[in-house]
Amino acid sequence: MERIEGNEGDKVKITDVNLFSDGDKIEIGSPSLSDVVIEGTIKKQFRGDKVIAYKYKSKKRYHRKVGHRQNLTLLSLDKISVKK
Repeated sequence: MERIEGNEGDKVKITDVNLFSDGDKIEIGSPSLSDVVIEGTIKKQFRGDKVIAYKYKSKKRYHRKVGHRQNLTLLSLDKISVKK
C-alpha cells in the first residue's frame, strides 16, 4: 500500500476501509465503513519499481520520457475488528 508515516515495527490502525467480507456477507461503504478497524504492524518501508511514461508524436519531433518510483509500505495485518 502507499507509504504510511512511521518506522518499522510500529503499530498502525486503519479506519478508512471500503469493503468488508466475513465469508457470507459483503459490506460495501460509500465512501467508507465507519465500524471496521484494521490493526497492523509496519514490516518494511521501501520504494517500488520504476515506471516509465513515454509520450511520442509522430512527424512532430516530440518525445518525452518521465520515470516515477512510488513510496510503499509493507504491512502485516494483526487484527480486523467490527463494531456491531
